[in-house]
Amino acid sequence: MTQVVFLLVPGMHLLDLAGPAQVFASAADFGYDYRIVHVAEQEDVPTAQGLPVRARTDWPALGPGDLLMVPGWRSESLARTGPLRPDTLARLTAHHAAGGTVASVCAGADALGRAGLLDGRRCTTHHDLQEELAHRHPAATVVRDVLYVEDDGVVTSAGIASGIDLALYLLAVRHGPAAAARVARDMVVYARRNGDEPQAGAALRHRSHLTDSVHRVQDLIDTHFASRLGLADLAASAGLSERTLTRRFTEATGLTPLRYQQELRLERAEHLIAHGSTVEAAARQVGFQDARMLRRLRARQG
Repeated sequence: MTQVVFLLVPGMHLLDLAGPAQVFASAADFGYDYRIVHVAEQEDVPTAQGLPVRARTDWPALGPGDLLMVPGWRSESLARTGPLRPDTLARLTAHHAAGGTVASVCAGADALGRAGLLDGRRCTTHHDLQEELAHRHPAATVVRDVLYVEDDGVVTSAGIASGIDLALYLLAVRHGPAAAARVARDMVVYARRNGDEPQAGAALRHRSHLTDSVHRVQDLIDTHFASRLGLADLAASAGLSERTLTRRFTEATGLTPLRYQQELRLERAEHLIAHGSTVEAAARQVGFQDARMLRRLRARQG
């Protein structure tokens, strides 16, 4: 079981918490083993929207596979806001040092900064707070105008609703793009994927249409993108002719089914390469017979 532990700070935005929490709750409904835990320095946590939230004050034992996330809080300035005790900040540092992932939404990035987790790393936050975050944590590299940034197990996102994008990204990294696309569709969200890590982007970026037959084919490709998928089999799964499927798919997504599959393979390969895989090993893992096609696609993208 993977624990998703939300550290709640007084004055937090409800959507900063509810958005990511819903992503992992929906994933659990689909059979992924997630348990959501809310912790805080006090049992009753006031929110920016006026609805108090109750949390536990004792921390669960955390393993390296668990996720620790800090939702943001209402603030025109980061200074003197988001109060957290030194021992609480030390828990963030210790979890990351043990190999765990630490994430934040909006102003929550400042808590990670106070814990020392932004030093030497790239990060982001709400556009109104970016300059102050950079000033408060000069050892960090603040990336402007993106939805999320991942750097060495520290994942930060922009404001409010971008926590959903962050959570979908984390889900895609852990379980593949099909899982993230399924949850996004269940939540009826169109996740814009202009975050710093684009490896799950195609599965969500091309889901803004309403053509159900194309969604069904995308579900199949998302699940088996590393396998050989014939156009005839894809068309049969949608109850369409090959010609009709190609036309509808292109109209809905801007891509042919083959090009869509190639984008999924390329994005996954780029993620593997960024995390230490060779081009040859990444090519094999995503379904290419050798690295030549992967190299051509990478060159075309560049």
